[in-house]
Amino acid sequence: MEHTDAAKKLAELGHITRLAIYRLLVKAGPEGLAVSDIQQQLDIPGSTLSHHINRLVGAGLMTQERQGRVLRCEACYPALTQLVDYLMEECCADQPCCSE
Repeated sequence: MEHTDAAKKLAELGHITRLAIYRLLVKAGPEGLAVSDIQQQLDIPGSTLSHHINRLVGAGLMTQERQGRVLRCEACYPALTQLVDYLMEECCADQPCCSE
């Protein structure tokens, strides 16, 4: 992962609403959630939710898929894994590791 890509992903997750959406999607697992379910669970107005979802999709952190009349959102687990790996890549370089 490039430094600029990591910074973009972290910037998008740095917003309280987007972080709440993303955590909810991660909790939901690979089947994701319908936009209406996200809206109901987080009590976010539709236009606001749409804006935040677009930001997360743009950062590559989630995907959307239309299933008939339902728009489903899913966390992009490979992107999450890459981001965490990037952050931990040089953990405790030249020192005993704190994660052991």
